[in-house]
Amino acid sequence: MASSVTLARAVTHSFTVSSSTPRPRSFVTSATAYAVPVGRRSCAHSSSSSFFAGSQSLDNVVSATRLVSVRAHGTGQIVASSNGATAPLPGLPIDLRGKRAFIAGVADDQGFGWAIAKALASAGAEILVGTWVPALNIFESSLRRGKFDESRKLANGSVLEITKVYPLDAVFDTLDDVPEDIKNNKRYAGSSKWTVQEVAESVKNDFGSIDILVHSLANGPEVTKPLIETSRKGYLAALSASSYSYISLLKHFAPIMNPGSSSLSLTYLASEKIIPGYGGGMSSAKAALESDTRVLAFEAGRKYGIRVNAISAGPLGSRAAKAIGFIEKMIEYSAANAPLQKELSADEVGNTAAFLSSPLASAITGSVIYVDNGLNAMGLAVDSQSLAVEETVSV
Repeated sequence: MASSVTLARAVTHSFTVSSSTPRPRSFVTSATAYAVPVGRRSCAHSSSSSFFAGSQSLDNVVSATRLVSVRAHGTGQIVASSNGATAPLPGLPIDLRGKRAFIAGVADDQGFGWAIAKALASAGAEILVGTWVPALNIFESSLRRGKFDESRKLANGSVLEITKVYPLDAVFDTLDDVPEDIKNNKRYAGSSKWTVQEVAESVKNDFGSIDILVHSLANGPEVTKPLIETSRKGYLAALSASSYSYISLLKHFAPIMNPGSSSLSLTYLASEKIIPGYGGGMSSAKAALESDTRVLAFEAGRKYGIRVNAISAGPLGSRAAKAIGFIEKMIEYSAANAPLQKELSADEVGNTAAFLSSPLASAITGSVIYVDNGLNAMGLAVDSQSLAVEETVSV
């Protein structure tokens, strides 16, 4: 007598990858914390207090060059010898000391803009931010009251210091572009010089120049609407705030950016793949942003010597991202289907921004760098119910 047994065969597999990389003969694994002056400010350098020199003990090191302290700044290291001389340690340091960054779009301590500010500060850069005018008072008040104190802590033991916060509405290039209803809006009362041109002029007057420009802002008033139901006004508003604003920022800031400077924007996979629910023209705005990145890389590179790149970040449960209404589902989907099955950290995007802003990326421009645990590489959702294959077996 025969009976049927239904078997569901999973099409996913687990792989364990191990690697063994030989260590160099000499290396430094950690460092002692010191606070040292950097230009007009102080930066903390930290790690633990011990180090190793390959398989040799410290007693075997020649006394004239005996290592008595190690400073680490981000991933850049300096070794101090007993006679006070310094020499770089082996490795590729991300050292942004003496550099100044302007980050447009920081309004809280949750998003990618904040994480980028922390990473750049950890590498030694001075931080200026542009905050959307209606959110300015709350942001500055939160800073003063210590609401962000915990999230301001950096890995090296210091804290994020923001030299200056500028009011900014990147939708408007000049004061002539601002309609009367915005000029008279109570949320803009008390603030001035917040158009892109005015902010660039203020930064020039205050500091002379910058070395890093970060565009970390986007807005789509109809983002929850399907594209086919998006109004012309909503569509153009999404492109204005999310993509043209980057062109405007670079146009006005490029003249005060030093040769070899870096400019970055943040994009999303919806620029090239269908993400149902990410509507209102936002997918179109991200596609435009990536296209503009390539063209601006050529134009700004030839004219100003500026590198222009974009980071395509995976889903993050920030306050801004929650506006689309299903960000938690996107985070779960990514964790289930990306090659790296983990939740994306904002710090991982910040670290990539620090690399792209550093001399280590001196030949990278016009690129979209994916920081999404590899989700962009997937062509199939491995957790899909449709992948379960039923088979009838006679017993």
